[in-house]
Amino acid sequence: MDYKRLGKRIREERQRLSLTQAQLAEAIDISDTYMGAIERGERSLTLDTLVRLVNRLGVTVDYMLSDSVANNDSNIAAQFRQITDGQPPERKQLAINILRTLFSYFENEYE
Repeated sequence: MDYKRLGKRIREERQRLSLTQAQLAEAIDISDTYMGAIERGERSLTLDTLVRLVNRLGVTVDYMLSDSVANNDSNIAAQFRQITDGQPPERKQLAINILRTLFSYFENEYE
């Protein structure tokens, strides 16, 4: 786990919302000092704290941890299933068609 990258992403999202470390820390019920250490990558955080953090920042856990998750074929397929789960078949087919078009563009562009 790369805590420095996670901390950097947290800082970027906090700044995007124009929040101070103190404001974010108060919103998720941790100390300012702990918040600073998390953003610097000096401290880890519990799952409970991470969930409160992503909820306050309005992002997803997978976005926050994307630098730490391996992008192998099975993980990518699982991410696709997660995105399409609950979608009607027509939307799933549309997504497949968009991907085919995109990959076709890449093949033609780089040949």
